[in-house]
Amino acid sequence: MAARIIDGKAVAAAVRERVADEIVEFDRERGRTPQLVTVIVGDDPASEVYVAGKHRACKEVGLRSAHHGLPAETTETELLELVEELNHDLDVDGILVQLPVPEHIDPDRVVATINPAKDVDGLTPVNAGLLAHGMPGLVSCTPAGVMELLRHERVDLEGAEAVVVGRSKLVGVPVARLLLAANATVTACHSRTRDLPAVCRRADVLIAAVGVPRLLGADAMKPGAVVIDVGVNRTEDGLVGDVDFEAAREVAAAITPVPGGVGPMTVAMLLVNTLAAARARV
Repeated sequence: MAARIIDGKAVAAAVRERVADEIVEFDRERGRTPQLVTVIVGDDPASEVYVAGKHRACKEVGLRSAHHGLPAETTETELLELVEELNHDLDVDGILVQLPVPEHIDPDRVVATINPAKDVDGLTPVNAGLLAHGMPGLVSCTPAGVMELLRHERVDLEGAEAVVVGRSKLVGVPVARLLLAANATVTACHSRTRDLPAVCRRADVLIAAVGVPRLLGADAMKPGAVVIDVGVNRTEDGLVGDVDFEAAREVAAAITPVPGGVGPMTVAMLLVNTLAAARARV
């Protein structure tokens, strides 16, 4: 029997509906509407598309949003000055600097300059450290979206064996931390993992977040596993994930498609984080 498809669009829509209701309540209690501010340096087409989608989502749920589009020749100092200005702007609840930035700018320095209380991408060293210590903070949107999908699917993580393929600061490491916090037994795999399919076959829950098209096939699936494919790879066949979807769905119990799986959740959790940041302000 083919795996059931985990509909990220439907789950994200439910999250956005919940956020919209909570924003109305927030506005009634605080007398203002939360605001997200985005920043792009340069004219990367993919970044423009991603950020436009985030602003559409903000409008849909009733969040205010603003955008700073900076020329590619913007210096690192100028960008950091803008970030500091936004840090101190009492009308701004969330700050998102869209990556990548031009090569002459250090992305780690930019991220570290963002006020952790406004870091709705959950990428600052402070928020990453809070997650590592199991303390409350703003969590990176894609990993948070993965966990929301697993909750929606009622996946019992207590004692389950979870395998995460990928160790990026954006997805792999934080999702492994979140799974550990949910009492799963977690294995983190990467480019130097020996016999990757064999390791993946142990997984009750398999998270693929490595950025290699169709890296994981049926031989990497445990029968009945739940598979969350975070990868988005542009190929001649269109967008594909890190999992060979057609092969995996014959083995797995449930699987996310690409597109339409994790992607919509990332934007939905950005809205959740912006509202959480606004609520946390005194």
